[in-house]
Amino acid sequence: MRLSIDGISYHVDVQGSGEAVMLLHGFTGNGGTWKETINILSGSFRTIAVDLPGHGQTDAPADLAKYEMEAVAAHLLELLNRLKIDHVHLLGYSMGGRLALGMSILYPERFKSLMLESSSPGLRTKVEREQRIMADQQLAEKILKDGIESFVDYWENIPLFSTQKALPVEKQRAIRQSRLKNRAKGLANSLLGMGTGRQPSWWDRLQELQVPVLVICGELDVKFCRIAKEMDKRIPDSRLVILEGAGHALHVEEPMKFGTIVKEFLMEIV
Repeated sequence: MRLSIDGISYHVDVQGSGEAVMLLHGFTGNGGTWKETINILSGSFRTIAVDLPGHGQTDAPADLAKYEMEAVAAHLLELLNRLKIDHVHLLGYSMGGRLALGMSILYPERFKSLMLESSSPGLRTKVEREQRIMADQQLAEKILKDGIESFVDYWENIPLFSTQKALPVEKQRAIRQSRLKNRAKGLANSLLGMGTGRQPSWWDRLQELQVPVLVICGELDVKFCRIAKEMDKRIPDSRLVILEGAGHALHVEEPMKFGTIVKEFLMEIV
């Protein structure tokens, strides 16, 4: 379905029935990247997979303000209102996890649980954020100058995704094709509007989370497992799961294990 919110036409995929689970994808992804997770969850839950601004079939507006985390969080809240959903479980991966965490802090009354896959609360210091903003600006310029295929060639070979080289060739090809469906303008604007340097730092507000939180990372993703362990210590009702032999994109690399972990976590709450 499509829903127009703040001048943006959002693509939303709703499946199953039961308590609602909203799924937020990572940078260069779309709602379809959750297919295997949705297959596991939709027999017991109502899943809501959203293409975020600049990604998939959702619009890529020129106005960078419409990509900012607080703006997108407000859009997704309105999306839930349109679907007449008062409370939802929230699952986010990487960029989508940063957004999910922000939503849970900004609108705590609307969420029943939070699941963070390979996510972070942002950067702690102003200097770190400024450095990241500069790096993201350079990358955005590269995307616009060289085009989407050149960027995907670069992106799929960064160290963060090295573990995906072990996936079957057909799956690697499907991931690449999904990334290539994005638009250069949309990805560039997403980096500039919702990059890690642009978002607020939530480190000092993690203790405000009053819902059950699942923090999950892949053993081989050393950086994000370190962040996950730090978050786990600060969040009052947190469960940390480290998936052996996996990297950054757990729901892609180990879809059955990941989906089972998420479903078991949710079934304990409902």
